[in-house]
Amino acid sequence: MWDCPRCGRAFAHRNQSHSCAPLGDPEPAFRARVARGAGGVRPGLAAVSRLGPVTVLPEKTRIALQARMSFAAFVPRRHWLGGHLVLARRIDSPRFLRIDTYSPGNVVHTFRLASPADVDDEFVAWLAEAYQVGAQRHLRR
Repeated sequence: MWDCPRCGRAFAHRNQSHSCAPLGDPEPAFRARVARGAGGVRPGLAAVSRLGPVTVLPEKTRIALQARMSFAAFVPRRHWLGGHLVLARRIDSPRFLRIDTYSPGNVVHTFRLASPADVDDEFVAWLAEAYQVGAQRHLRR
């Protein structure tokens, strides 16, 4: 792991590009969206906490989730929860708004959850798979 000397955030690779913004307490409007539930932040974080050690990185507009590397992010909005999962494979599902392949083992799946009920068994299974990517266990196969 490498720690950025400016912001202190840990990364899997030395000199990894990032916005280098200080982590910490997000803006009040962001906290208010999270407090209202924002369509699944709390159930999503609860599901992730059961997977293993995870660092929750509150940023200005999102909550990033990191094992060894970032594997998911939640972006609370007033009436829904946006975000993405990094998976090692492409999953074609109507629940994903967009899918971008950055490398053979890093496929970003963008989602929007309308309610906490959308954090169902299928979504939690995808979170668990993303956690494995974040821990870089998919590279050991």
